[in-house]
Amino acid sequence: MDRSRIIARSEVEERIAGGQVIVILEDDILRLDSWLEKHPGGRLAVLHMVGRDATDEIKVYHSAATLRMMKGFRIGRKPNGPWINLTPPIRGGVYQKKPDTLDEELGYSDTDQGSTAGSATDDQSLSSSDESSSLESSSILVADGGLPAQTLTQRHGKGSSETKPLEKTVAPARMLMSPAKYTEKVMQDEVDQCISEYPSLSPMVQQGIVAKYRKLHERVVAEGFYDCPYIEYGKEMARYVTLFAAFSIALSYSWYMTSAVCLGLFWHQIMFTAHDAGHGAITHNFTLDTLVGLFIADFCCGLSMGWWKSSHNVHHLVTNQPEHDPDIQNVPLFATCPSFFKSISSTYYEGFVFAWDAAADFLVPYQKYTYYPVMGIARFNLYLLSWLHVLSKKSSSLGGTKAWWIRPTEIAFMSCYWFLFGYCLLWRTLPTWTIRVAFVLVSHIITMPLHVQITLSHWAMPTSDLGEFESFPQRQLRTTMDVDCPAWLDFIHGGLQFQAIHHLFPRVPRHNLRRLQVLVREFCAETGIPYVILNFTDGNRKVLSRLEQVAEQVKVLVECQKYMAETGESGLH
Repeated sequence: MDRSRIIARSEVEERIAGGQVIVILEDDILRLDSWLEKHPGGRLAVLHMVGRDATDEIKVYHSAATLRMMKGFRIGRKPNGPWINLTPPIRGGVYQKKPDTLDEELGYSDTDQGSTAGSATDDQSLSSSDESSSLESSSILVADGGLPAQTLTQRHGKGSSETKPLEKTVAPARMLMSPAKYTEKVMQDEVDQCISEYPSLSPMVQQGIVAKYRKLHERVVAEGFYDCPYIEYGKEMARYVTLFAAFSIALSYSWYMTSAVCLGLFWHQIMFTAHDAGHGAITHNFTLDTLVGLFIADFCCGLSMGWWKSSHNVHHLVTNQPEHDPDIQNVPLFATCPSFFKSISSTYYEGFVFAWDAAADFLVPYQKYTYYPVMGIARFNLYLLSWLHVLSKKSSSLGGTKAWWIRPTEIAFMSCYWFLFGYCLLWRTLPTWTIRVAFVLVSHIITMPLHVQITLSHWAMPTSDLGEFESFPQRQLRTTMDVDCPAWLDFIHGGLQFQAIHHLFPRVPRHNLRRLQVLVREFCAETGIPYVILNFTDGNRKVLSRLEQVAEQVKVLVECQKYMAETGESGLH
């Protein structure tokens, strides 16, 4: 067993073809098969990193103790020089094993790898004769400039201080175009704009950005940005207690609608702390932060923390990618990009197809007007998703791990919530059905700003995938927008107004994000990556503009479909 040997790129591809979960961390090549089903953040978060240098993603999401534990999964070292990312199989990467390299000949079997990090083993009989780090050893076709041949031809973009809104795509006169080609065109238009506004995708430029980001991360650690300001959470607790007391007092005086407003505000405010706990940003201890998150989300609010983490971790890693990010998969109610016109298959929902059908043709053109009403009742959908998660295999898959207690705790806490809220409050305390219905609607609609805040920072931003060469920091800043507000209003936004900064450093406590914003601005100025920040009003306008833009594209698409159905020819001419 030699875990220090150099593993050639071709061998990594062979291993991935054989079903092994291979991820690069710094200079180490890790095999994470045995950790896949035990990863508290969900198996998909790991699968989206297969074949990639995931150093930045792993370091910003995990504690020092977890990073040390992961060293036990090392099976070798990568060749010298930057690792050129492979496309993970879950995202369409296809790898084939050579006929003469079967598992038996490699000395590989499922039993070779133990259930703990310490027993992760190496395949000794694999040849390591090809130890070159050059791209010539890869089976990926590489074009000039170091980019894959399949990468878009317009490769060299430029940085700018701000991002212009995406222009509406209008069918050019005399252009003949099928619905499929029209969809590809509007998708390509966004890609072209992103390439023109952001730094070059050449490996040299992106590696320079990565180097600067890693220095920034070292500074974040050294200057104590990860240290939790517990006094701020003391202030948060005072606010939560005040709101809950106001709810209780108003209820005792039969001021039912006032009570409903206070309960909604309580839910709205306390979920910000659940978000922090979900990222391990409070105590940086998995067990303690998980308990805090479960108590707030499941017991106080009736929402599954496990579902949120399963969904949210994927969202952070593949932000705004239509096929992979569950946060933007809302067809037929909403479509934030033309990719949905093609009826995408969701990797998060295990191949479920978000079909573009008559319902989407009808609803999406009005999404600008339905956005706020739907956000007002979005919490009801979260109840459903929460129970579907805790009763699914995604939740039960942790049953054989040290985190086995999460699922039964969630079920118990959510059951308590519905007993207290549904039975004790709605059924036993409120006097009439009219008041019960009104109470539920008012208390839930009050939480609407939280749902608007969640979508605000992403729905207006690009959804195009620029390929595996785009660095982690550039991808996060390209797909995420911050909201500008005075410091005294931070408690209303709950740290979510610094969404771009949060995506760069998800475990930094939210009360430190305003200070960290100064360093991120410096980083963006140095690298040429646009830092997009708008006030709350302008941010809402941008989201509505994006929804209107896609709605207009749908109208053109529908007209084209109708014309082709009638004549057999394109409707764009």
